[in-house]
Amino acid sequence: MTLQLDEDLSRLLESGDQPAADAAREFIVLELYRRRRISSGKAAELMGEGKQEFLERADRAGIPYFDFTAEEWAQELEAVEQITREHRR
Repeated sequence: MTLQLDEDLSRLLESGDQPAADAAREFIVLELYRRRRISSGKAAELMGEGKQEFLERADRAGIPYFDFTAEEWAQELEAVEQITREHRR
């Protein structure tokens, strides 16, 4: 598939340290990952890099690895506390 970008958008993408096509690919992959449409493993594969490298890229883009609600965090904390209590016995 070929994606045509107008001159302004292409110039904006190229203003970074990578060609417009590479920057567009990165934006698309990061957005698919952010929306949870693809896994970190698939995103890394699409970017041609290792999973850890991709996760660091996503982190720099402000995309968290863990995306829990406050309620989910509370449940996780309770589970850890329960395990800790049982382990101390």
